[in-house]
Amino acid sequence: MGDRWHIEVDRSVCIGSSQCVNQAPNAFRLDTSRQAHPVDPETDANEKTLEAAEGCPVEAIVITLLGSGEVVFPPEE
Repeated sequence: MGDRWHIEVDRSVCIGSSQCVNQAPNAFRLDTSRQAHPVDPETDANEKTLEAAEGCPVEAIVITLLGSGEVVFPPEE
């Protein structure tokens, strides 16, 4: 069984660029305020979701491992 992730979008940082929606339309959506939200905050690990997080121009997406809380993205400085 593969890893499971918890996905959060920091709404105080999100600028609504929709890069995440374009990269991973099954994982993210924009609300009426043009803020991103995960479609499902708990999901199987997958490359498209990670690429969407990496492509966020303001690093508003945080991915952690379910259970341990270990940070998958963004990498620690």
